[in-house]
Amino acid sequence: MGKTIAEKIFDAHHVDTPSGDIHVIKLDAVFCHEITTPVAINDLVSRGKDRVFDPGKIKAVIDHVTPAKDSKTAEQGKLIREWARRQNIKDFFDIGRNGVCHALFPEKGFVRPGYTIIMGDSHTCTHGAFGAFAAGVGTTDLEVGILKGVCAFHYPQTIKVTVTGELQKGVYAKDVVLSIIGTLGVNGATNKIIEFTGPVIDKMSMEERMTLCNMAIEAGGTSGVCYPDMVTVEYLWDFIKEDYSSKEEALKDFQKWQSDSDAVYTDELTHDVSSLKPLTTVGYKPDQLKTIDAMGKTKVDQVYIGSCTNGRIEDLRAAAQVLNGKKISADVRGVLSPATPQVYKQALKEGLIDIFMDAGFCVTNPTCGACLGMSNGVLASGEVCASTTNRNFNGRMGKGGMIHLMSPACAAATAITGYITSEDKIQ
Repeated sequence: MGKTIAEKIFDAHHVDTPSGDIHVIKLDAVFCHEITTPVAINDLVSRGKDRVFDPGKIKAVIDHVTPAKDSKTAEQGKLIREWARRQNIKDFFDIGRNGVCHALFPEKGFVRPGYTIIMGDSHTCTHGAFGAFAAGVGTTDLEVGILKGVCAFHYPQTIKVTVTGELQKGVYAKDVVLSIIGTLGVNGATNKIIEFTGPVIDKMSMEERMTLCNMAIEAGGTSGVCYPDMVTVEYLWDFIKEDYSSKEEALKDFQKWQSDSDAVYTDELTHDVSSLKPLTTVGYKPDQLKTIDAMGKTKVDQVYIGSCTNGRIEDLRAAAQVLNGKKISADVRGVLSPATPQVYKQALKEGLIDIFMDAGFCVTNPTCGACLGMSNGVLASGEVCASTTNRNFNGRMGKGGMIHLMSPACAAATAITGYITSEDKIQ
């Protein structure tokens, strides 16, 4: 019987099976940020275990509130900063070098096919786009990972989602993953891996695949995963070219991290996107969806473009194409946060930042702040935001605020009109 990619990764990293279906696996990387890691650090210190399993395999960043907005967030930054120095963690990204973790770490080449990765952040599933197993974990698991370089999971069950058809103009990866979540439901993939495959996925860039895998958690998934291919090799080539004589050799090696044709799945779904239209969330769950056109003229107070879902250069290009030569509504606050300094610099080089600023957007430093209602774009009660983020929970971006999730292009169009709009309505 064949194996899924997740089963192959688990088997290659197996350390122990202490009981029943609990499998302890070796970790290739532990990612850390200043919101969840300080709790783990303090507990390890209190237990006399202030050490790390391998400083070269721990990557840390200050990204959720950056720069610090108050004394509490300053203390969190100070704690992880001093810990990184104490533990000789070289890959620590402080203010000025930092960016949104799930965009920054792949950009730095820290994610590879076949890797196992944990982080105290639910959207760690993003990194499965590279053919890796990556999962968000709680404080106890994070502590064990930091200390011992292992983590315990149930043996993976996988839902295979084969995406077929041809995407229409104005339909993006964000619409694809929202439609999949709408089909599965917010609990449809609980404790399972979502394996994204099919001809539509094959044509996607790494940035688009990261958008898909980023939102696997919104269907309850432990992780999302895509098969590594030449697109993956091209993205990683600058980081792996010393390890392989050619891109073809790298591809051959990476292809061992693909599911077998006779692998057994918990469920299989064929998802035809040929008739898919631009979507947005309604209500407070990401599986509550309507087409953009069905929203009428739903007014918004703020448009936010950024986050680990849609703050990469391709996202900024799509939004800037809609905004070019236009002004946003006087009734709308437009906020752009490029996901990393590299994205910011590339956007400057291409003239995208000028387009956003000329349109009336406030451009901020790379940060997660607005996405979870901590800084740089928090909503007031009763306000409505069109957002390119990943979560529309009640109060997510501010107590009493309403979030409508959508693609960067639709968010840009919405900023221009002041109400939820698709890009094809902008002349």
